Amino acid sequence: MTASDPGPTSCVFCDAADGSHADLVVIRGSLVYVVLNLYPYNNGHLMVVPNRHIATLGDLTVDEAADLLQFTKDAERALTEAYRPDGINVGINLGRAAGAGIVHHLHVHLVPRWNGDTNFMSAIGEVRVLPEDLTATLARLRPVFERLKAQRTRPG
Repeated sequence: MTASDPGPTSCVFCDAADGSHADLVVIRGSLVYVVLNLYPYNNGHLMVVPNRHIATLGDLTVDEAADLLQFTKDAERALTEAYRPDGINVGINLGRAAGAGIVHHLHVHLVPRWNGDTNFMSAIGEVRVLPEDLTATLARLRPVFERLKAQRTRPG
């Protein structure tokens, strides 16, 4: 945040961390959560978000960084299992110039991709083609994430 850009008066990611947007949250951890993108580029477009309102990777604690990576790994596994994509874009946009739509709250995007997918439509046609409703995406992914989280927390 700068003097010319004081930051948001409210934050959609902080709202989701506090329990709002439950219809988009796939799974919660103690330090991060996974949420569907309300304006996805492809079916299954997820974001992994720290609960704490921070803007950069350098602001993460060691534990937050570990959880962010663990949930990103889980997201890769869940998307691979549920959607069988040919690839997955994983990215973090730091700052408006880098393409961040929400600048002041760090988040990791995971976007499933298929050979010949219609993602080019966003770039040239200013339209998105999504054959799956977000509620169906949530129903498809939530059980996979819950199983992965349970597997990590089992003793021995």
